[in-house]
Amino acid sequence: QVQLVESGGGLVHPGGSLRLSCAASRIAFSIYAMGWYRQAPGKQRELVAHITSGGTTAYADSVKGRFTISRDNAKNTVYLQMNSLKPEDTAVYYCNANTLVLMTQSDYWGQGTQVTVSS
Repeated sequence: QVQLVESGGGLVHPGGSLRLSCAASRIAFSIYAMGWYRQAPGKQRELVAHITSGGTTAYADSVKGRFTISRDNAKNTVYLQMNSLKPEDTAVYYCNANTLVLMTQSDYWGQGTQVTVSS
């Protein structure tokens, strides 16, 4: 059974930082594109940051310059460094692994980790 396990969420003051981790097991991690999504109460889930298997990154406009996604293929882990956090960053953050091999798509989600930015 494929598992994606997020950690690192919590309560932080505005302007603070958090580092989320997502550890993957039972997948060929290096061939997967990885993404961090978030969902705030009453809102749709949105893509925050994405990193391809080759290491190319992309960010939502709302987090550019503040968040950094990275991956360590040796540890089967993807990270999201979040700096200068704002109250509007409050959400459940989810890790996603996605790949397309021989016309077969594989898509997996973690259980989510809560991030709350509040004074």
